[in-house]
Amino acid sequence: MPELPEVEVVRAGLAPAVSGARVTAVDVLDDRALTRHEAASGDFEVLVTGARIEAAVRRGKFLWLPIGAERAIVGHLGMSGQMLLRSPDHPGDDRHARVRLHLEHPSHGELRVDFVDQRTFGSLAVDRLIPTVDGEIAGFSGGVTGAWARSIPVQVAHIGRDPLDPAFSDRRFLDAIAMRRSGVKRVLLDQNLVSGIGNIYADEALWAVRLHAEQPASSLSRRRARELLAAVREVLDRALAEGGTSFDEQYVNVNGASGYFAHSLNAYGRAGRPCARCGTPIVREAFMNRSSHRCPRCQRLRMPRLVGVAATSTPGRTHGTQAPR
Repeated sequence: MPELPEVEVVRAGLAPAVSGARVTAVDVLDDRALTRHEAASGDFEVLVTGARIEAAVRRGKFLWLPIGAERAIVGHLGMSGQMLLRSPDHPGDDRHARVRLHLEHPSHGELRVDFVDQRTFGSLAVDRLIPTVDGEIAGFSGGVTGAWARSIPVQVAHIGRDPLDPAFSDRRFLDAIAMRRSGVKRVLLDQNLVSGIGNIYADEALWAVRLHAEQPASSLSRRRARELLAAVREVLDRALAEGGTSFDEQYVNVNGASGYFAHSLNAYGRAGRPCARCGTPIVREAFMNRSSHRCPRCQRLRMPRLVGVAATSTPGRTHGTQAPR
């Protein structure tokens, strides 16, 4: 599934082509691509045709194109969704194309945005914009602002800010870590608390700071929690610089090119390969209907101190009285 870096690469690619463009026509080729669109709000094609796109905005894994100050075209890429920029005469024979937006840009002329989705888990919708709870700018837009900037689509409003968002609250995140007894990876994947990290980048950040996915979040010291947040940001920044992570043709940027961060991964997808730090083979473990990848030597499970409880051990894990740094 595309995560924050992949969606940001798409947003940045779309922004100069769609900002200020007017939608001249819409082709809905597959109604399954509109599963997030509420029919009661009006017909998708009618609402979008003739609208002027103000910008391309992102929060976490959600992308939206404000059309005026009250509505936006909201996109979620799901597992395999793509937003591809096309020339108006580009062949229309892509069998996975679900929606086409025909645009007229004041500088670039005619162009087309194709929403392509092989597995049909992604969706487009027209949604209402509502004020952000904190009054801050709703999402990342590359510095473009307008009357819509402090408003957010209804279906995105519950999503937490992402670690690269200027309005992200480090204090709120660290306070939440201190109160959560669940494993730290579960906290990183909680989109209501912090958005956009996803499975790949959670594994990479945990490897960077030598933490086990099931380490109780509340057992981390404030310093360790800060180290983890810094590692998350560093991993996301590096992935952005390398165009995101592509394991197959399902994730590409707006021009159809793949990202190459997969070549820089230290944990995710590297089961059986030596850890870059210690040489121990990386292991793959079941985790919430997906997989976790870690170094069994560098990333041991360390339980918090329990007064009066004798230390015990389990193969492959470390338990006992040692508290995490």
